[in-house]
Amino acid sequence: MKKIIKKKKTSKWPKIVGVLFLLIVVAALFGLWILKGPSTSFNGNYQTFVITEEDIQQQKVVDVLKEKEIVSFPFICSMIGSQMHIWDKLKAGKYRVEHGQNLISILRMLRNHKQMPVNLVINRVRTKEDLAHLIGKNFSSDSVTVMNFLNSNDELKKYGVDTNTIFTMILPDTYTFYWNTPLSKIFDKLYDAHEAFWAKDNRKNEADQLGITDKQAYIIASIVEEETNYDPEKGNIASVYWNRFKKGMYLGADPTIKYALKDFGLRRILYGHLKVVSPYNTYKNKGLPPGPICTPTAKTIDAVLKMPRTDYLFFVASSEFNGTHHFSGNFAEHIQYAKAYQQKLDIYLANKH
Repeated sequence: MKKIIKKKKTSKWPKIVGVLFLLIVVAALFGLWILKGPSTSFNGNYQTFVITEEDIQQQKVVDVLKEKEIVSFPFICSMIGSQMHIWDKLKAGKYRVEHGQNLISILRMLRNHKQMPVNLVINRVRTKEDLAHLIGKNFSSDSVTVMNFLNSNDELKKYGVDTNTIFTMILPDTYTFYWNTPLSKIFDKLYDAHEAFWAKDNRKNEADQLGITDKQAYIIASIVEEETNYDPEKGNIASVYWNRFKKGMYLGADPTIKYALKDFGLRRILYGHLKVVSPYNTYKNKGLPPGPICTPTAKTIDAVLKMPRTDYLFFVASSEFNGTHHFSGNFAEHIQYAKAYQQKLDIYLANKH
C-alpha cells in the first residue's frame, strides 16, 4: 500500500512582500529622481522667467514654469511646493534656472526669493526716450514711468539736477540691480557712481582750476563725444569750445544741431538745418546748451578736464577722411581747410551714388 505524502503549502506572502518592497523601492527611486534629478527640458544653458505682482499665485507660477519647460511634472511641482510652503511666500522678481537644475532647488530658489541679478549697461545714450526704453526693457518699471520720472523736477531735485541736466549724473558703465528694483533706487546708485567719479583722481580740483563746474565739463564732453572717436584730439576739440565759450562766441557745434533735430544720422549740416528753433541750437544761442547731448565716456570727460591751453577757435575734419581734424586760431585759415574738406566730401558723395 502506497504511502501518501502530503505536499506542504507554500505561503504566497513572501512573494507579495517582495513585490511590494520592489515597488516601494522603485517608487522611492522614481520620486527621488523627480525631486533630485534634472527637472528642466528646455534647450540652452539657462532659462529665465518673471513673476509680476499680478502673477503671485500658485497656478500662474506653475503655468509659467510649465510653459518655459522648467518643470517636467507641474502637478508634482505644485504639490511639493505646497508641502514646502512655497506658494504663500512668493515674491515678484526675475529668476534664472540652469539647464538640468532639479525641482527642489528651483522651489527653494522661489521660497528664498533668490533673484537673478540684472545688468543695466549704459553706453552712449542720447535722449531721455532712449534711457527710458533701456530701463523699461530690463526692469519692472515701464518706459512711461521712467519718462515721467525723468521729466519731474520734484523727483530729480535731490540729485542736484533738473530735467535738462539729468544726464550729467549718468556715466557709461555697467550697473547691477534686481529686476524689480524701484526706480528711485536705480537713480540713487547712478548718483552715487557720479559722486564717486568726481571725487576720484583729483577731478573736482581740475574742474575748479579751469573755472568750470562738473556739469559744464560734462556738457562740453558730450559735444566732444559726438564730434570724434579719435581720443588724441579730444582735448584740442574741447579747447575750441571752451575758448569760444569764454569769448562769448556762439559754440557753433554741429552735433547740437543733430540733437535739436533728433536726426543723429546727418552726415552734413546744411544752412537750412541751422534755422531749427531749439535751445540746443548753438548757432543761434550763445553759451552752453541747457544739458548734455549724450552720455560721454570717462575718457572724454578727462580729456575736457585736461584740455591743453590753445588759441584754437575753429576746427574741421581732415579732407583725408582719416578721423583727424585741422585746428585753426583764425577764420581765414579755417576757411581754407573747410573748402578742401567740402570739395573732397562732394566727390565722395557723388561717387557713392
